[in-house]
Amino acid sequence: MIDILRKPDDIQIICEGENVDAIVTTEIIDRKMNVCIAAEDSHPCFIVLRWNDRANKPIRIMGDKWERSFADMEWSSLNGEKFMPWYFMASNGIETVGCGVMVQPNSFVCFQYDASGVTAWFDVRCGSKGVCLQGRTLLAGVVVCEHYQGITEFQAAKQFCHVMSPNPILPKEPIYGSNNWYYAYGKSSREEIISDAKLLAELTADIENRPYLVVDDGWQMNSCAGPWLPNEKFGCMKTLADELKNLGIRPGLWFRPLHDLEAYKQHPQWRFQNKGEFECLDPSNPGVKEYLRNVIRRFRQWGYEIIKHDYSTYDMFERFGFDLNGKVVTSENWSFYDRTKTSAQIVLDFYRLIREEAKDMIVIGCNTFSHFSAGLFELNRIGDDTSGKNWSRTRALGVNTIAFRMCQNDSFYKVDADCVGILEDRIPWKLNKQWLTLLAKSGSPLFVSAQPAALTEEMKRDLKEAFLINAVQDNSVEPLDWLYNNIPQKWLIDGEIYEFDFVMDSYPALLANRTQEF
Repeated sequence: MIDILRKPDDIQIICEGENVDAIVTTEIIDRKMNVCIAAEDSHPCFIVLRWNDRANKPIRIMGDKWERSFADMEWSSLNGEKFMPWYFMASNGIETVGCGVMVQPNSFVCFQYDASGVTAWFDVRCGSKGVCLQGRTLLAGVVVCEHYQGITEFQAAKQFCHVMSPNPILPKEPIYGSNNWYYAYGKSSREEIISDAKLLAELTADIENRPYLVVDDGWQMNSCAGPWLPNEKFGCMKTLADELKNLGIRPGLWFRPLHDLEAYKQHPQWRFQNKGEFECLDPSNPGVKEYLRNVIRRFRQWGYEIIKHDYSTYDMFERFGFDLNGKVVTSENWSFYDRTKTSAQIVLDFYRLIREEAKDMIVIGCNTFSHFSAGLFELNRIGDDTSGKNWSRTRALGVNTIAFRMCQNDSFYKVDADCVGILEDRIPWKLNKQWLTLLAKSGSPLFVSAQPAALTEEMKRDLKEAFLINAVQDNSVEPLDWLYNNIPQKWLIDGEIYEFDFVMDSYPALLANRTQEF
């Protein structure tokens, strides 16, 4: 099986223009390979490492995604045209190998595995332009590779995730609760939030570890945009947080940090300056950094205990994960304000700022880069939106992501596979209850988005039981049929085999677009 923890057979450096002085060095120390690049006048774009290894036996591979997954994770045959961000697992049925980079690298790293070997790409650009190192040496990433025998592919993946991320930041207590997005979709009010909180308090009355309620998009002045001040339907956000706490509910708040309509008017220089009319804030700009600090301080002063930040991958790179190719950057001729840092360093600085200002608040990342989030955020959304309306979407996006990224749980962060959405007369409970059961017993956070009028007494009993289980999150979970089924239905949970039927009579629908609509 492939081993990339050795001197590469080939090293290439791609610069903006001719390479006059960029140099790449590699050094192996304690089963880790440091990949560094230095340049004075050249502006490096990519480092390409190649390890030759002829594959003579059947091998299956499974790679990660840049940010969330989009019903697109699976074990597959060797495919040199397929890019695998951050890491990949390979198995020949006897041995499983993990190849990747340590979390929080200073470049965007992806791998390709073909029948003749493995290629690793280290994207060290600033936006679409070469980085200006100005004589500095940059540690682009730290390569790791481990071999496993006598355990399943899932167990190997779980162990390898811990190798890449040995120091995660995890909540002191299990996180669970509710979020109103999947029945309200941004149309909400203070009164509805209080009603949701009373329902959540009723469903968790016997649980000492109290739940969280995340107030999603719709509380602020502009839809899906700042300024991050309350609209007339919500009023004072501090007193709302106090009301939730009085009900025994821990308050949380959603925001989109890099999209503020008022900030664009007052500080046009804070926008990306070379993206035409693309109106998002450049997180490498000093003014934007101070603006973000003040916003997060305000949330903390209001008394919120969770902040969920969203959309930042899209707001920096103009695409969601399913449209990001191996190079990440899809548009040309732009850079961040700070040309002396790579895009990866700027994203990391942005995430670290959020972490620093959040202090003891729990941070949930959504539409965030997975390998940069690990070790900085307690929770991270690992898949695209599930749905309270469309079961095919929940099945494809929810079950797929929890199966293929559950190996990251407790190593990178607590994985957030998204909500159980409950609306009147939409998804049959016999289907949705299975998603609830899997999430509840997954050992990862369970969030429910329930329209109060949709809940029957049976549903309430099931939700109470699910919350009681998930408030502890000590379960052991493993997909058993994931090698040949990208929506696994056979699971090993706490030593017991569970056979789910996520299809029943709800057959997959024809897709109108890339994924199912809400």
